[in-house]
Amino acid sequence: MTLELLAPAKNIECGLAAIDHGADAVYIGAQRFGARASAGNSIDDICQLCTYAHRFAAKVYVTINTIIYEDELPKIKRLLLDLAAIDVDAVLVQDMGIVKLYFELTENYPEIKLPALHASTQTDNRTPEKVAWLQSLGVERAVLARELSAEEIADIRRAVPDIELEVFVHGALCVCYSGVCYASQHCFGRSANRGECAQFCRMKFDLKDDAGQTIEYQRHLLSLKDMCQINNLETLAAAGASSFKIEGRLKDINYMKNVVAAYSQRLDRLVAAHPSRYRRASVGRVSYTFTPNLNKTFNRGFTPYFINGRHAAIASFDTPKAIGEYVGKVKEIRSNSFNVAGTATFANGDGLCFINHERELQGFRVNRVEGNRLFPLKMPADLHPGTALYRNNDHAFETVLAHQTAVRKIPVKMILGHSANGFSLRIIPQVEGFDVKIGQSVLPFAADAAQKPQYDNIVRQLSKLGNTPYECAEVTIENEADRFFIPSSLLAELRRTAIEGIEISSRTAPKCLPTAPKNTTARYWQPEYRSHSYLFNSANTVSRAFYESHGLTAIDQAFEIPAVKAASNSTEPLIMQCRHCLKYSLGACTKHGGKHPAWREPLYLQLTDSRRFRLEFNCKECQMNIYAES
Repeated sequence: MTLELLAPAKNIECGLAAIDHGADAVYIGAQRFGARASAGNSIDDICQLCTYAHRFAAKVYVTINTIIYEDELPKIKRLLLDLAAIDVDAVLVQDMGIVKLYFELTENYPEIKLPALHASTQTDNRTPEKVAWLQSLGVERAVLARELSAEEIADIRRAVPDIELEVFVHGALCVCYSGVCYASQHCFGRSANRGECAQFCRMKFDLKDDAGQTIEYQRHLLSLKDMCQINNLETLAAAGASSFKIEGRLKDINYMKNVVAAYSQRLDRLVAAHPSRYRRASVGRVSYTFTPNLNKTFNRGFTPYFINGRHAAIASFDTPKAIGEYVGKVKEIRSNSFNVAGTATFANGDGLCFINHERELQGFRVNRVEGNRLFPLKMPADLHPGTALYRNNDHAFETVLAHQTAVRKIPVKMILGHSANGFSLRIIPQVEGFDVKIGQSVLPFAADAAQKPQYDNIVRQLSKLGNTPYECAEVTIENEADRFFIPSSLLAELRRTAIEGIEISSRTAPKCLPTAPKNTTARYWQPEYRSHSYLFNSANTVSRAFYESHGLTAIDQAFEIPAVKAASNSTEPLIMQCRHCLKYSLGACTKHGGKHPAWREPLYLQLTDSRRFRLEFNCKECQMNIYAES
């Protein structure tokens, strides 16, 4: 089974860094239509990334995972053709109109090899039935909902054995199932399905019951910790996931280096432990100049989420901001300094933070360090002995990451031969499980017998692989080629020409050319889809025609369409579906052993401007639904 580490790329620099630090694939946004509107990239930049990634048999996926408006359909066609021209490996899509356009293009331009189709997590992929339907459409991979357990992933794998399954393993968590969150659109006119999420879930709320009693006051009740599955990769692989996805297309290059390195090293250990069962999806050995540490990079605290079932402490009620790594407790305070009880070392410029008595995150910068005594730029007023401290900016670590921190190379064997006409060189990549085109070069040269040994110079010259992705593992001499005098310039030319001929690609069974989707029946995938059919996110006539051809003839237009917006103002729209449950988090879920609550339902979340949102606890689905009050 092939295991893929899939990294996000805010831009080409982040994409290149991800490949260098061990990613098997990268996903990146084009100039438009990605679920992060502020993370767009030109076709030229994506082309450069493809060229670099493909040297290592790594892949590049482009996100086209927003809903599409009517006037944008021609631009989508053009974009698909442009991405095919630069050899992009796959596109991630949400809008079924794109699926229909995709297969129209395959029929009209059979000579063009379009990228593979991946169903983005925005298509709300949480059941075997939904994933099976996606496969029937010609989708090669489904990106599963973040909320699924290992058992649920295994159920999907058993039901749909031939589709690739991609799972998120690290990064920020949306509290709502992806693709069916309308809170940002409803409250601020910014659609999450258009890449413009306003992060409603990171805001402060009061939690009130039906009698107006305040249960929780001004807390971040929908803000989740960040996902971290680094200790569960083997569990996920055993469940049937083959692609492990890091979230973070808005994160900087240092985040990319650290997180990719940490997960790549862990995957390498998994493959080494089970070499007959697993292998990496790309080639190349990575040498690191630092030790990755996930705690030292942006995080809100970590959670394995629901991988092993429901458990407490998945949310971060006190703050939606990065809290970082725990570094000790305040021991003693003076007028302009304090010391820390713990084993951590500090550096000038470190950023520290703590939760103050008002349960707010308060941060400060360290100006000077003397052992474990710290001198802040300004002493925080709320700092007290016994306060737990966290470091959310490690200055020394960030300084290390600012330099080159990894080199990725493919080992090659070089075979130098001699004939009556001249010299030849073959360069053979030392990789297993991949299709390899050997680099070869032949140059005529009338050679004379050498006056002194040539072997050392031959090895030295051929091993000068410089900025190529290769490193020399072995040099073999055939036909006594080292008996002759060979100019260093000739060896360099042989090496350069042979290197240009090397190609490495994944050894996968050839796939049939995509064909038009079968007329399989679409379903109301969850109960809520039947009563709120804007959940299908159909924002254009092509999408609506697609659903009609699959048996859904009476679904609403997308929530973002003006008529639907207007209707939502006079009704109570469903704006979120969450596996995160406040009753459970507050110890009041009797189904899971909690105490019977004293409050009177329904419960409401209330913003500081008094807007209220009703909570519905769908215990049959173990789900919390959020409705906007009219």
